[in-house]
Amino acid sequence: MELGQHTRRKCFISYHHDDEYEVQQFIQDFDHDQDVLIARGIGASMAGDIINSTNEDYIKARIREKYLRDTTVTIVLVGRCTWARKFVDWEVAASLRNTSTASRSGLLAITLPSAADYYDKKLPARVRDNIMGASGEDGYARWWKYPSSASSLANLIETAYDARTSRAHLVDNNRNLRSYNSSC
Repeated sequence: MELGQHTRRKCFISYHHDDEYEVQQFIQDFDHDQDVLIARGIGASMAGDIINSTNEDYIKARIREKYLRDTTVTIVLVGRCTWARKFVDWEVAASLRNTSTASRSGLLAITLPSAADYYDKKLPARVRDNIMGASGEDGYARWWKYPSSASSLANLIETAYDARTSRAHLVDNNRNLRSYNSSC
């Protein structure tokens, strides 16, 4: 697929705030400069009504309603400590929900350059659940290296978008929401 022939998808960008600089560079390069995607995200803090609730269904519904409602693909930008962040888990859980008002999003993980050579790369557990299916087969999502070009990112996004129908039966969103951040 050539870059000019792709559909710009609205993508929710999930990340750990420590990686803010690289995330902003990703958005600048692929949204603003190359028009590969339309980036959406929450930012460094979430609304108190989401954070302070202990009701998992409510948390996922509010994230879906407030931040993901018009996105079709969630991109988890994986840094060294992304796996340890509860908000990343919450965003992924909300992305995987299929409701009467919003279809689930495609899901892909991309390793940030700063973590590319890190010996102990880890994915958030819910993302890992969806990369590898329960019986060891390929799952709903995919984990990729940082894209080398705008057209390669467009292809990754399209693969995740198509998974919403072609691999929907592989979604695994049964894990309880992460209730705390771990140190890394």
